[in-house]
Amino acid sequence: MCSTAKKASSFYRDMFRLAFPIVIQNLITAAVSSADVIMLGWVNQTALSAGSLASQIMFILNLVYAGISSGIGMLAAQYWGKKDTRTIEEIMGIGMRLSIPVSAFFFVMACFFPQVLMMIFTSEQELIEAGMPYLRIVGVSYLFMSISQVYLCTMRSIERVVFATFTNASALILNIVLNGVFIFGLFGLPQMGIIGVALATAIARGVELAICMADACRFPVIRFRPGLLVRHNKVLFQDFMKYSLPAFGNEVSWGLAFSMYSVIMGHLGSDMVAANAVVIVARNLGTVVCFGLANAGAILLGKAIGEGRMESVKADASRFCRITFASGIVGGLLIFLLRPVFMNLADLSDAARGYLSGMLYINMYYVLGQAMNTTIICGIFRSGGDSRWGFVCDVIDMWLFSVPLGFFSAFVLRLPPLTVYFLICLDEFVKMPFIYRHYKSYRWLKNITRDF
Repeated sequence: MCSTAKKASSFYRDMFRLAFPIVIQNLITAAVSSADVIMLGWVNQTALSAGSLASQIMFILNLVYAGISSGIGMLAAQYWGKKDTRTIEEIMGIGMRLSIPVSAFFFVMACFFPQVLMMIFTSEQELIEAGMPYLRIVGVSYLFMSISQVYLCTMRSIERVVFATFTNASALILNIVLNGVFIFGLFGLPQMGIIGVALATAIARGVELAICMADACRFPVIRFRPGLLVRHNKVLFQDFMKYSLPAFGNEVSWGLAFSMYSVIMGHLGSDMVAANAVVIVARNLGTVVCFGLANAGAILLGKAIGEGRMESVKADASRFCRITFASGIVGGLLIFLLRPVFMNLADLSDAARGYLSGMLYINMYYVLGQAMNTTIICGIFRSGGDSRWGFVCDVIDMWLFSVPLGFFSAFVLRLPPLTVYFLICLDEFVKMPFIYRHYKSYRWLKNITRDF
């Protein structure tokens, strides 16, 4: 009993050590989103709605980075437990060889074909015209992120979460400051409105990349070398693709489905779009602790698997779930307590405020389902290299259930917008029983390292 209590205490201590910096980083990320909403809301509702829709491109690209980062995290955490740093360097190089071409494609589309991208999300010409200049400028940041996000993910996988948090937080805080300067024309600069948000983002991401490259020149354990971008380890590349492709597909499938939700709401009117922009801020704040725990848990469990401690992983995964459930309840309560703040976060029309009120109530319980499912799929399952099951589960749940249900209820049955939103938000609870069953089977628990 004493030994079990000691192991539990050690797990919670390590979890807090890793999760706390990640939670801080997620909070700052949520603060940037909040700042964008608040500042653009003060400009006008059109700027708020256009910025929300245009940022869906960044949302999709972030999911690409998340998929690549999942492959890095699954392999790097286990090789870190095995103390094989040379292989971790090669894993980082593989991640960059994938992220750079994808980011270059998004850069070209955003800078040279912004109208095409905006027309995917809305048919309202006013929103399209407002969003195009935003995309032309923010597209430059995609190139910076293709390197910085992979580097920071690798650092988190080897437990350098404090450095990763400091770097990302520095860029995000700079983003908030520059938002205010450029949007409102402080210090004698012209008022740029939505274009100021894009410029602030591009500069902040450039600074983030500069910090990463400066660190890469001095950190002795894991070194970034340009040769990593051309080095080819066939077996390791095959492993990376085996584990990262399902994770990548999972993230993109999930993200595109969420973008389809934005498409549905975008065609329900600008009032619904504006309300959803504020709700996204509330949801991000409600899940900030949960997602930080998921990232920390994946690192700890993956490292333990790499060390060969399989039985302790089962016990730690159970503790992991209990912590997440409690944090999900706290997240819902946080949305409830801050509801008056969210209701006054932007200058909305009466119709948009009505939508926002109902959507906040729905998200009070939705964040619990999202927290539990994300933690188990992205934290527990992927720590053992099981990314395929989550991919199949989300494709079935979102593309065969939620997205068709959303389009059918909105455009065939023509149900009220809030009813459509409620139906869409059933997705997390439909898949929950199947996730629990797979978790209890322990088929996800595997050591995926090799001897090179």
